[in-house]
Amino acid sequence: MTMVTRRTVHAWCGALFISGGLAAAWPAAAVTRPVSAILVDARDGTVLFAENAGIVRRPASLTKMMTLFLTFDALDAGTLRPGDPVRFSRYASGMAPSKLGMRPGGSMTVEEAIRAVAVISANDVAVALAETIGGTEDRFARMMTQKARALGLQDTSFTNATGLPGANLTTAQDIARLSMALLRDHPGRYSAFATRSFRWAGRVVQNHNHLLGAYPGADGIKTGYTAEAGFALAASAKRGGRRLIAVVIGERSVALRDRRVAKMLTEGFAAGGRAVAIPDTLEEWLGTGRPERAAD
Repeated sequence: MTMVTRRTVHAWCGALFISGGLAAAWPAAAVTRPVSAILVDARDGTVLFAENAGIVRRPASLTKMMTLFLTFDALDAGTLRPGDPVRFSRYASGMAPSKLGMRPGGSMTVEEAIRAVAVISANDVAVALAETIGGTEDRFARMMTQKARALGLQDTSFTNATGLPGANLTTAQDIARLSMALLRDHPGRYSAFATRSFRWAGRVVQNHNHLLGAYPGADGIKTGYTAEAGFALAASAKRGGRRLIAVVIGERSVALRDRRVAKMLTEGFAAGGRAVAIPDTLEEWLGTGRPERAAD
């Protein structure tokens, strides 16, 4: 992990609009570990900033980046097709929120399932995909861990496909590498993470990634929250042919998470490939404003 000398930098160059109104409002739990953060250049993986990026911690719904990675692999291999049915077992339907609310015996297409997982982090849909591809969620989780090893993610392992409380483990550094691998191995399918909303059962559901449509150049990737993980976001943005990836795990609220990631990206683009200097205090990062509360 590369650590960067910290000093005060120019104030935030513009206001970031952060929308509220998620499906549920879960309180931010007290996160005892420090926030993990990393910023990398997607061209070659150069680390522009890292702080606590190697701490092993829970990934929450960042887990679903790997769930979709294996789904994309199956589509590329031809063992799965976009129009194939994804059927819901009683177990999958019983997952805790965030969820789409599918009933046992119901079904949707693989294409619809990908959208539901990428946009609203639907736990019931993630498990149904896992069962479709792996037979059981347990077997699929083992496949996820095997894929993590193949990608060089040595500190990442999975016991479920959702990121709901369990024994999933990762680091901010590994999530940045996973983000790069998604872009490298599935460039044609990565756009699923940029979907800002979709209509289902007569209602429009919005992406939990508030940077989409608010931060210039942002086009993915994934949010996450559980009480033990804190608020997490892996985000990617592209400007002028240059792409950066920022990962934060363990923030205290959606607002702090979003602002921290936006600040990292902004300083990274401004630095033009040089190591990014970071303010000494969180207050210098964020300015004023009350943290928001929201679910994954």
